[in-house]
Amino acid sequence: GVQTCALPISFRHSSFVFRPFSERKTMTTRYTEDHEYIKMDGDIGTVGITHFAQDKLGDLVYVEQPKVGRKLAAKEDAAIIESVKAAAEVKSPVDGEVIEVNEAVVADPSLVNTDPEGAGWFFKIKVSNADAVAKLHDEAAYKAMIA
Repeated sequence: GVQTCALPISFRHSSFVFRPFSERKTMTTRYTEDHEYIKMDGDIGTVGITHFAQDKLGDLVYVEQPKVGRKLAAKEDAAIIESVKAAAEVKSPVDGEVIEVNEAVVADPSLVNTDPEGAGWFFKIKVSNADAVAKLHDEAAYKAMIA
């Protein structure tokens, strides 16, 4: 009884395992030399700064976001951030168009300190060229760079 029941379920699960390669890599995170990350979901990338970057900057006190609809080139200054120690720019990791900004970090910049790679993201861009994302550092390369 029990074993024959389990069989179709395991078959159903296997369809998740053997997804085409393009689907499997939808949620990739890549990193820049400037300590931005971009988390890809299809052709939409969520951009923010890494834990390492927020740690170096100290407590954030001000965030200015790019305008929705703005076209950004790779490495172009997008958001402006100020901390108790310094002012800095959050650059766009790749070419794309801003489709959403995170108003929560404008209202409460400390979110970037407490949850930089979660709730403290800055903006989302529709990425023009997915190949450019693949050329950025993966997590292992980024961790080696900041070690």
